[in-house]
Formats: sequence, structure tokens, C-alpha cells
Amino acid sequence: MADITPLQDQLAKMRRDAEERDAKRRADSYNIQYLPPSKVVISLEALGLIPEAEAKEAGVALIAARDTKVAAISIDPKFSKSVQELEDLKKRGYQINLFVVSKSSFEYALSFYHFVSKEREKITGKVRVEEDSEKGSQMQKTDNLDSIPKMREVIVALNDQSKVSELFEAILSGALANRASDIHFEPSEDKVRLRYRIDGDLNDVFSDFNHQIYNSLLSRIKLLSNLKLNVKDEPQDGRFTINLTAKDVEVRVALAPSEYGEVVVMRLLDPDAINLSMQDLGLREDDLKIAQEQLDRPYGMVLNTGPTGSGKTTTLYAFLRHKNTPDLKIITIEDPIEYHLEGIEQTQVDEEAGYTFAGGLRSLMRQDPDVILVGEIRDRETAEISVQAALTGHLVLSTIHANEASGAIPRLLDLGVKNVSLAPALNLLIAQRLVRRLCKYCKTESEISDELRKNIETFVNAMPDRVDKKHYLENMKTYKVVGCEKCNMTGYKGRVGIYELLEISKKMQDMIVQGSGQLAIEEEIKNTDFVNVQQDGVLKFISGITTLEEVEGVAGKINWKA
Repeated sequence: MADITPLQDQLAKMRRDAEERDAKRRADSYNIQYLPPSKVVISLEALGLIPEAEAKEAGVALIAARDTKVAAISIDPKFSKSVQELEDLKKRGYQINLFVVSKSSFEYALSFYHFVSKEREKITGKVRVEEDSEKGSQMQKTDNLDSIPKMREVIVALNDQSKVSELFEAILSGALANRASDIHFEPSEDKVRLRYRIDGDLNDVFSDFNHQIYNSLLSRIKLLSNLKLNVKDEPQDGRFTINLTAKDVEVRVALAPSEYGEVVVMRLLDPDAINLSMQDLGLREDDLKIAQEQLDRPYGMVLNTGPTGSGKTTTLYAFLRHKNTPDLKIITIEDPIEYHLEGIEQTQVDEEAGYTFAGGLRSLMRQDPDVILVGEIRDRETAEISVQAALTGHLVLSTIHANEASGAIPRLLDLGVKNVSLAPALNLLIAQRLVRRLCKYCKTESEISDELRKNIETFVNAMPDRVDKKHYLENMKTYKVVGCEKCNMTGYKGRVGIYELLEISKKMQDMIVQGSGQLAIEEEIKNTDFVNVQQDGVLKFISGITTLEEVEGVAGKINWKA
């Protein structure tokens, strides 16, 4: 017997096409815009503005809303109950953009009421994680989730379509318990992989979610983040909040289409991650003294450089806490505000509203601030206004993309800042990287070869006198990576910064005014007491904080003979 499935599919397609042609004819006759099925994109927030029973009876549904403007769909807008519903919406103050759709498209929109009714309390963008609830399931207790192997056991137990809510909460709880900065869902042809980024590195957590369970997880993520459930071929960005007993953790969600489904990355903005003092950053005592002296100056610029993810924001927030006293007014302009700082006025860039770094900074200058944090200097106007602010009695903190501290100078000049303005504005330039800390539970002291010891001694003795070289060499200890359950067998737990701090001397100011290039400035730096990132990394290596491999991985291969 011949296979009739292709014929059935063809007939069904013909019926759908006929239905859409009929809807388009109806729209043309009413002089109302027709909306094809591919354009029917549902916003649950909009859909919920009309109760489900009322929408069915009236034949009207809302699919999008922004302030008082709504997009409405109807099979037949001239139907008496449809007319009445639209009039009622107008009386409620809504401006309606009306579309005619087919019966199938209308029923498709109504099918999303299932999510509105079942998840209405979740659409606020908040999810509660009970860390210590006795009545909660096993996964809610963070001591059962504080390692990747434990996480796998819990996920295996919850990897069921009927337990998706518990599974999602376990994934969030496990990420927090393991200090993950990001959660990654990566679909392949048959399965979906879950990974956590911990201390900068991705760790496989589970690789065996089927697509049915993943789609349920994805729907829950979209609901919480107020994203469009039926959009699968476009990137979407959203956010929600994890409510913990002692704090709220913001989650930024980024979705992108891929060959086998939507890829999800959720960034966890744990306030504890940046709740550091200057002493907690990993600055040596001599560097800490320089930073404090420069921050205590009433005006000028302190710029932090380094690649994305090198901890620049954390460092600048620690500086703001140092400056945060009742007698000072501190204002920030950020894109976006990732962490909230008590006692500090924070504003966020909004390109659509015309509130840019440059425009916002110009506005903030009229607020009489003492200290200004500019999230990033990325264009000429922002650079020029920042420099002028530093020259007119304000302390300006910001970041700029450069590989080393001295690289901030040519970068600002390339952006169009005049050298005669830049030279007196600069106080301190910083470059930093992050290296992983050795796990204190499993690190094991290792022997140093005679050759390496000799190289280290020569390297350290060549450092400026402000470094306590004798202390570092007499207390030299190095450790090897081992791995245990507490560090997920990586041998590392947590990260620390390695820094270089460049104070702008009078001679360097003169060189900037004269238009000297970066190479000439770097030659002059050699005559100062400057300690670079590599040197700071070696000092942390021989102090038993990290490994040489970590230092060279972020700061480059060390030339011991240089």
C-alpha cells in the first residue's frame, strides 16, 4: 500500500494556504493590514491584558504592548463582539494597531494563554531559590550542589519532563554554589550540553538533556526573562532575578539561534563577587599605597586597561567604595549597571533614548559630582568630556581598551584628545589580568629546580626598590596543581588580579605634550619604579598564590634573561 503521508501533508498545506488567502481578502476588504503566520509573535505580558475567555468570545487578542500602544489581532474585526472589545480597549486608554489574521493564527495566539495562566506569578522576572528549606527538594540544599560531580547526581535524578521546575532551580542553585559566572546551554543534533564558567574556564556539567526537556527549560527561561516564546530564529536578550534570603542575584540572559536550536548563556551577577575592598583585590602593599595616594587626589583621571573579563569593573568598584564617604558625591554612568552600590548614584546608558556615555557625562557634570565613574571610554566625545572633567576639579575613573597601562595614552590620542589636555589630566594608569588561585585544600609544595631558582632570583632582584625583594626571595614557596572535590579536580579555586600601576610623572607629561610615541614613553618607564604585570605575576607565583603556567597564560612567556 502506498504511503499516503506526503499526500496528507500536501492537502493540509493547501488548506492552510487557502485559509491565509481568505484572511488576506478579508483584510483588503476592510482596509486593515493582514498579518501572516510568520509575523504573529506573542508577548505574554500583552496577551494577559485580556482574559482568555473574553478573548475567545470577542475574537480579539493582544500580541504586543509598549506603554499604552498595543497590537491586536482578530479573525473578523467587524464581528459585533470584536468591535465592542476594541472599543473597550480604547476606553481603557490603549492605542490600537489592528491586524487581520487567519483562524489558525488566532488559535495559535490563544494557545499561549496556557503559559499566562500557569506561570503568571513567574512573569515578574523573579525566581525564588530556597537554600535551606527542609520541605524543599534535595537540590535546594546548596551543600548537595557545591561540586560538579554532586551536580551531575542531582541533575540525573531530576532529568524528567515532570520535574522541569525543580531541574531549573537545581541548575541555578548549583551555579551559585560553585561560584559560576555563566551558565551555558549548547544544543547539538541529539542532545543538549550544560556547562558552567568557573574562574574563567568552562566546565562540563551534564551532556545528556534531550531536546524535549531542553525546550521546556528554554520556555521557562523565556518566561522569566519576558522574552518571546515563539521567536526562535532571532537573538533575544532579557533578564530575571534570583531571590535568595540575604541577597538578590541578577541574571542576564542571551539567546541566539544555532543549527540545532537556541543557544542560551545566562550571566550571574552575584553582588558578593564584586563586594571587595582594595585590600581584597590582590594588590601588593607597595601598589596599594600608590593606588590609595592617587585616589586621594581631588581631581584627575584613573584609567584601568585590560581585556574583557579581566576584572576591571571589580577593581573600579573597590576604588569607589574607598572613596564613598558622606562628604563626597559619586555618580556613575554605565552600560549596563551590573551591580548596585549603596550610597552611590548610578545611571545607565540608553542609546534609544539618546542617553549615551558622552551625553550622560555632559549631564552629570551639572550635578556637581566629586567623583565620576565612566563605564568605558570608547569614542572621541566621551574621551574629551572625561579629560575636561578631570581638568576641572573632578576625579574621573574609567576603563579603556589597551594591552598595557602605557597603551592608554596612544589610545586616547587616537580618539582625538589633544595632548596638551591629556598630559595634565592623567594621574594613574592601570593594567590587570586575572589568574586562578591554587586550591588551598589540595595544593602541594613543589621543589624548585636550581635553574629556575637562579632565574627567579635574577628576575626579582632586577625589580625596583619599592618591592620588598628580600622578603619574597627568603620566603619563596611554589606549589603544584593537584585537584580535589572542593575545586572540581581543577587544582584551582577563585581568582586574583595581577597588576601594573603607572604613575604619570612630570617628565612623562612633558613627553605627551611633545608628542612622543609609546615606545619613547616605555623607554622612560624603565627609568621609574614601575612593576609590570609579568613581574607581579612572578611575585604571586613564588608566594604560593598561583602557578607559573597561570601567569604565563595571561601575561605571556617570561624571558628570564631580559
